[in-house]
Amino acid sequence: MTTPTVLPHMDAVQAALSGAGLTVYLGGTPTNSGWTPPDRFAVLYPDPGMASRASLADDRTDFTGMFQVTCVGGSVERALWVADRVRQALSGPLTVAGRIAWRPEDQGGPPLQRDDDVTPPLWFVPVQYLIQSIPS
Repeated sequence: MTTPTVLPHMDAVQAALSGAGLTVYLGGTPTNSGWTPPDRFAVLYPDPGMASRASLADDRTDFTGMFQVTCVGGSVERALWVADRVRQALSGPLTVAGRIAWRPEDQGGPPLQRDDDVTPPLWFVPVQYLIQSIPS
C-alpha cells in the first residue's frame, strides 16, 4: 500500500471549485505588479494532512486533512456568493485517483470581514473543511 499524499486531494478540491465556475488560487493571490483581482474569487489554503494507520499492522494508508477556502468579493454579496458556490461545489465526494473520499465536511469559519489593506477594499470569509479518504 502507498502512503497517501496531500497534492492529489488538493487537486481534487481545486477541480471541484473550478468546475463550479470559480476562479481559484492556491496558497494566496498573485503578487506580480499590475495584477488586478477579479470581483470575486476563492483562495485555497491546504494543510499537509495526516496519513494514519488503517490497521494494527501500522499501514499508514488512510488520509485526513484540513483546508480553508477564503471566499473573496468586491462586496458583501459577492463574497457570500463565492461561499455559496464553494459549499455547492464541495457537497459531494471528491474524485481522488486510487482513493475513496468522503464528502468534505464543512467546519465553518469566522464572520465575514472587510480588507481595507487593498484598494478598492475587498470582503472575505474563510470557510474550513475536513477531508478524509482511504485506498480504493
